[in-house]
Amino acid sequence: MISREFVDKVRASADIVKVISGYVSLKKRGDRYWGCCPFHNEKTPSFSVKPDDGFFYCFGCHAGGNVFKFISMYENIPYYDAVARVAEDLNIPLPRREQTPEQIAREKHIEDMRQVNKLAGTFFHNCLTMTVYGKKGLAYFHQRGIDEETIKEFSLGFAPDAWDKLSSAFLQRGISPEILVECDLARQRQRGGLFDRFRNRVMIPIRDDRGRVVGFGGRIIESSQQEQAKYLNSRETVLFNKRQLLFGLDKAYRHIEKAGFALVVEGYMDVISVYAAGIRNVVASLGTAFTREQCKKLLRYAPEIYFCYDSDEAGQNAIFRAIEVAREMENAVIKVVQMPDGKDPDEFIRKHGAEEFQKVIQGALPMVEFQLQYIVRDMDLNSLESRLQAMARILPVLSGLKNMAQRNAYVARAAQILGVAENELMNELNRQHRGRYGSYQSQSQEQVRAARPARRQADDACRRAGRVVLRAVWQEPVVLEHFAGMVPLDAVPDQVQGSVLRHMKEMLDRGEEFTDVMQFGSLGEQAVEELSRALVEEQSQQDLMGLYEDCARLLRKHYLHSQFELHRLRADRLSREGQKGYIEELALLQKIKNEMDEL
Repeated sequence: MISREFVDKVRASADIVKVISGYVSLKKRGDRYWGCCPFHNEKTPSFSVKPDDGFFYCFGCHAGGNVFKFISMYENIPYYDAVARVAEDLNIPLPRREQTPEQIAREKHIEDMRQVNKLAGTFFHNCLTMTVYGKKGLAYFHQRGIDEETIKEFSLGFAPDAWDKLSSAFLQRGISPEILVECDLARQRQRGGLFDRFRNRVMIPIRDDRGRVVGFGGRIIESSQQEQAKYLNSRETVLFNKRQLLFGLDKAYRHIEKAGFALVVEGYMDVISVYAAGIRNVVASLGTAFTREQCKKLLRYAPEIYFCYDSDEAGQNAIFRAIEVAREMENAVIKVVQMPDGKDPDEFIRKHGAEEFQKVIQGALPMVEFQLQYIVRDMDLNSLESRLQAMARILPVLSGLKNMAQRNAYVARAAQILGVAENELMNELNRQHRGRYGSYQSQSQEQVRAARPARRQADDACRRAGRVVLRAVWQEPVVLEHFAGMVPLDAVPDQVQGSVLRHMKEMLDRGEEFTDVMQFGSLGEQAVEELSRALVEEQSQQDLMGLYEDCARLLRKHYLHSQFELHRLRADRLSREGQKGYIEELALLQKIKNEMDEL
């Protein structure tokens, strides 16, 4: 839906310094702004923003591009999602493109599914609150401490204890059997007709980030149902992707931003109970393990995630697995809320109240402390074999710590837990780490955001000259015709620079202007980075056109050297084989040599 014209419109409206300043502390120096790069670890600023041209470049890890590229890299989202996000921030409406009949039909079908889910949510809620069918559902919710306000807030409902109450009602309204089955609200009978998927269960609508109903969860409420699954969720559909969704996020995200952390619990009944107790920054995954997609989504709203799962073995194992996912996001601060008395959050709140639960949250363990305790919880550390097993599991946890002070503190803590000498544990840690990665480097948590390594690029006079040519052509496109007359664009020494110059020529031939470094994204990441570097490098005291002439002569001389060597080899071959053309090659060699002497 996003055209080049729309991208240019949003980019022209966006203040790149203002946008990036929301992520990086920038200081003005000359005609550009400088700060420590958010994409690799550094103490001395090498990250530069050039507002006049609307792009950034890092001289350490060589990341470069425009404001959308920055958002895309920082937020780990696709480029055009970044365009849409900046447009939304600027209150610029997204365009809609013409669609094929198939696309229109698909969008209509998806919208029909949304409407059916919405109607189903109303049906279940009305059954709970307005019919005799819902009395036992209301009794169940009240027994769990869920009041009328919370029932209304979450649109909680009840599925009647009948085979086809929903199906019959919806078919009478003209809703097709196929869409009821596709939404997983009904199933096909073997002999024809439909029966309801959810029966005699309290119903919890599951909503996407925008608050639209995409599925349902149903819980049994009677002892006679014990042979059935305790929870029954909608199967995945085009609307309902469990890996992507977090239950309650549509209500919690503003509270997460305000609190500075997200509280992640195991199930939607925990979310409802915790929310009803006045703690609103709470979400849950949906019957699956905590995923990387869910983690990235939460980190858009706050830098900290607190896991609060059941205190039984299954819950603790689930926390340990969730931590392994979350710690891959190096900017995340992870803590673990330990529930006392073997309770889950819902049960604890009903027994002790919201105030006591708040105290439990405030006492959350840092991620590494929890991991250390988790690893040794069932081990007999008086046994040498158990200590060695515990150490083998603890070392990778310590190895993952990038902050030196934090690592040293937890080495001391782990040594205390294991009953070993601190220096012995440190030596073993360093030995294993050197074997994998080389020696440690001190890094602060703020600097450990992304995985781009700082790296040195091979650089020589020709490559530096090529960047001056790129800068000159960017500022004065007519220069390209002059340069192409001196050096064929296929013969530019640096392949990346050559590809950029050839693309520039194609654009000029089509009557297009250079307005954004990301126009060269089709050539690959290196092309964008090299062009960004060419445009952001500090200018010498010499004027750009004078510098360009010197660089063009240098590259011309390099080209002539390559041509001289090519014709020398050809002349030698013709001489050895006694073929014609030897004299012509000698004359050409002399002509090339004369021009090189004049440069």
